[in-house]
Amino acid sequence: MEKEKEARINHEITDPECRVVSDDGTQLGILKTAEAIALAEEKGLDLGEVGGGAKPPVCKIMDYGKYKYVKKKRQQEARKKQVVIQVKEVKLRPKTDDHDRDTKVAHIRKFLDEHDKVKVTMMFRGREVVYANAAMEQLLSISKELEDIGTVEASPKMEGRNMFLVMAPKKKPGSK
Repeated sequence: MEKEKEARINHEITDPECRVVSDDGTQLGILKTAEAIALAEEKGLDLGEVGGGAKPPVCKIMDYGKYKYVKKKRQQEARKKQVVIQVKEVKLRPKTDDHDRDTKVAHIRKFLDEHDKVKVTMMFRGREVVYANAAMEQLLSISKELEDIGTVEASPKMEGRNMFLVMAPKKKPGSK
């Protein structure tokens, strides 16, 4: 993971001029960087670069320690709300018995309940590829059985000697 570039503060700002925003949010206009640093130090604060990509860069008079603290807290909050979706895989064969198929469907249902995506793979060996149509029907029937809890994200398709179907959990009413 790449480290985020630290914002330049006070004498690290090398541009001759910068657009300055006061600590209360008012625009002070374009000032010489030395003047802006003197103004910040007069208030007992730092001059921090908040918009380095602009010409001239946008700098704000602020308490840099507090700025870093608030930024870190915001990132932690965002990380907390992040949802990680895993893709689970369930493998079948065209001649899988009904009981075994029902067990696999129960596993798929459990994965969808846990808000994970599921890739259902139908594997073919040797001449079993001639049963591709039956396998397609089997995958579609699985998706029909689970339509109350999941939606088909990728319809059944062949890839080499495998046919697969991807299902995603249905969104709960009221969730984002």
